[in-house]
This record gives sequence, C-alpha cells and structure tokens, in this order.
Amino acid sequence: MSAADGSNGRTQAEAGSPPRRCAVHVEAAVRWLLRPQRIQAPVWPFTLRRTAIAGGIAVAVILALMVFVDAAEVRAVGRLPHWVPWFFDQITDYGKSGWFLWPLGLLFLALAALDQTKLTRWSQAVLAAAMVRVGFLFLAIAVPGLFVTIVKRMIGRARPLVGGNLDPFRYAPFIWHADYASLPSGHTTTAFSVLVAFGTLWPRARTVLWIYALAILASRLVLTAHYPSDVVAGALTGTVGALMVRRYFALRRLGFSVGADGVPHQFPGPSKRRLKALARDLLAP
Repeated sequence: MSAADGSNGRTQAEAGSPPRRCAVHVEAAVRWLLRPQRIQAPVWPFTLRRTAIAGGIAVAVILALMVFVDAAEVRAVGRLPHWVPWFFDQITDYGKSGWFLWPLGLLFLALAALDQTKLTRWSQAVLAAAMVRVGFLFLAIAVPGLFVTIVKRMIGRARPLVGGNLDPFRYAPFIWHADYASLPSGHTTTAFSVLVAFGTLWPRARTVLWIYALAILASRLVLTAHYPSDVVAGALTGTVGALMVRRYFALRRLGFSVGADGVPHQFPGPSKRRLKALARDLLAP
C-alpha cells in the first residue's frame, strides 16, 4: 500500500506542493491507524489472572521500595564523590522524549511530503513500510510519555528533599507543580519505551539500548530527582506502554502481526536493495 491509498485526494495531493502532499498523506496515515483491527486476538497475550498477578506484584514491589529503600537510597547517594553526580548530570537530559520525538516527527512529515508520482509500486510499498515504522517509534515513545506527564501530576508525589525534608510519603495531588511530579519518573519512562520500541525493530541494538536505559535510570537516582520506586514505576510504564502500542499496530497489521501464540511478530523490514531503489526513484529527474 502507499501512504495515501484509499484517499480520493491522492492524485491532487501528489500533483500539488509538498505541504499539500504532506497533509493528505498524514490524513491517510491517521485513517489507517484508526481503522478497526484486522486480527481477532485476545486483548493481551496473557490471561486475566496472570495479568492481575503481574500487576499485583509490581504494585507490591513499588510499595516495598517506598517503605524500605527510598529514603535510604537518597541518603546513600548524598555520600557519593562529587564527580559521580557531575557525570550523570551530563547525560540525564538525554532521557527527555524530545530527543526522539522531534526527529521522528519531522522524519515522518518529510516522508509524507515526498512526491509518489515518481515511484514504482514496489517503491511505494517500501515508503509505506518506512512510514509505518517511524510512526510506530513515535507513538511507542509518545503515548507512555503523555500518560506519565498527566498521571504524575495527578499523584503529586514530592521529589526527594523538596523543602529540605526527606519524606517519601509526602504528596500533594493535583498541584501540577514540577516539585510534586516524582512518581513515575518521566525520563525513565522515555528511556525504557525507547529500549522496547527500537529494540523491537533492531534486536541487535538491544545491548546498547539497555546501557542507555539503565544509565538514564541511574542518573535520576544519583541526582536525587527521583526515588527508586519512581524509576521502577517509570521503567514499567515505559515498557508496558510501548508493548501496548506494538500490539495495537499488530492487531491492524501495521508493521506487525499477531501469531498463533498471541504475541506480536514484526514483518520483515525493507531490504537495502529496496531502499536503494526507492532513493533512485525519488532522485530521478
């Protein structure tokens, strides 16, 4: 399929200006994304009982960290050599979602603005596959991030040492202030959604992605921006959120499909030969 399949405005769009093409192709992509699922499969590859057990264990772990670990960890990092916080301060901002969402969003718009009248049917399919993957990466990072941005301010947990006091059970729900937006950790949510999303498409990169995710997680602790329970909650949210986005795509056969085992499987990506052919078609006079 091409990015604009099913759109009556496709011919006009591809004959028009890049902004016009971009708008029509983005509209078509949204329609594909919102279409009914093509595969009848369970909402989640686990039974309700197993899901409830996993959720209960996660909550129990987070509560145990709040009671037994959070305050002790903050006191411990205060005794670290000065160079350790300095080092983590240099890398912690790479856990912000903007480092990923802006490039992915701009890349998606650039692909949508391409003139498809030059492309063969195979090249159109390659372009559509590339757009699906870029869209998946964007949403797998954006959806958990947006969820956490709202929920953490509703919960209103105070960050460590706010007001000069160390109280892991200090809360001010719905205050919508950065000092009371500790649970879950947004940076850690982003880091683990990046780990899952990029690791799904490029499994060989998972070692590097794990290093990145754990480094961001550690930075939030060392800089006393979060408690251990905050980063664990963020890691779980980013992981589960990205997996849910992947399953949403799979149920609609967008880059993925759901196997007989109930687990999403990635469709083969465009080969280097197909990508080179696409580039030649686009650069042809």
